[in-house]
Amino acid sequence: MTTTTRRSPIHVRRPGRASLALLAAASLFGAARAAPAAAWAPTRPVTLVVPYNPGGGTDATARAVASRLAVLWKQPVLVENLGGADGLIGTRRVIEAAPDGYTLLFQVPSILLMKYQRSLKGIDPVARLTPVTAVATSPTAIVVTATLPFKTLPDLVAYCRSKPCNAGSGENSSKVRAQKFAADYQLPNLAVVNYRGTAPIVGDLVSGNLTMAFTGITAAIPLHKSGRLRVLVTNGRDRAHALPEVPTSMEAGWADSYSVTWYGMFAPQGTPPAVAQAIADAVREAGKDPHVREALATAGAEPAFTSPAAFTAMVRDDDARLGALVKRFPLED
Repeated sequence: MTTTTRRSPIHVRRPGRASLALLAAASLFGAARAAPAAAWAPTRPVTLVVPYNPGGGTDATARAVASRLAVLWKQPVLVENLGGADGLIGTRRVIEAAPDGYTLLFQVPSILLMKYQRSLKGIDPVARLTPVTAVATSPTAIVVTATLPFKTLPDLVAYCRSKPCNAGSGENSSKVRAQKFAADYQLPNLAVVNYRGTAPIVGDLVSGNLTMAFTGITAAIPLHKSGRLRVLVTNGRDRAHALPEVPTSMEAGWADSYSVTWYGMFAPQGTPPAVAQAIADAVREAGKDPHVREALATAGAEPAFTSPAAFTAMVRDDDARLGALVKRFPLED
């Protein structure tokens, strides 16, 4: 007897329109998740606050970068000079701005010394900002009037031990360096004269009203080359590319004299990390432009573009170094 097994037919259900729609939506959702988000970019003008008067290295470097950022972003980048109170007025303007990437601060290491001013009562502006990127570095220098005969650092020290001398400074870190110089070389009668910006310092050096100044090299370079003043030493570990004929202060015998200014960009505290990173990336891209490189070189600065994390570490290291100095040589409001 033969047994026959009958197989039930298999019915395949075709997906309906609703199911197909769900599958399509899921595919699109997956593709959206896989695609990287577009980098932040401004959709309206950006303000870059320079908390010092025009004419110095900070202003020149900021303007060089801002001009290229405007091209990359296709939005105006407005440089706003808000000098006064050793950079505090402009810094406060950014601290109080919305953390949306549209108001940025261009600062130098002097910002790290603001918390030591008695008028701030220990308030630390850096703690209320987000480090975004370093832009460039430039050595500080001792610049002297060309109306006096000395051409070396030992000559300057010998002169100031025998005659009254004065030293110009434009911001907090240069004040501290001037005090350190006076202490290291035992010059108790060296008078430190505070100025609002580099331009008036250079003017008084050229006219012979100042013996020396502790300042950046930007405004001094053309006048040094023309013989109207003299960059005696620069304070980097190596000779400045813009002034290879000028010795470093360590070469000239001033130990522990390292002082290099960074130019950096900050945003208000609370700025989203993605926005800070996008700004840092744009600044790095701007730095590839030959005109920006040329402008930095003319200002005596060297490119030093960093990530937000690397710039934060740079700020932290300088904070420790300058903090130790200001404890020896307190600031006066």
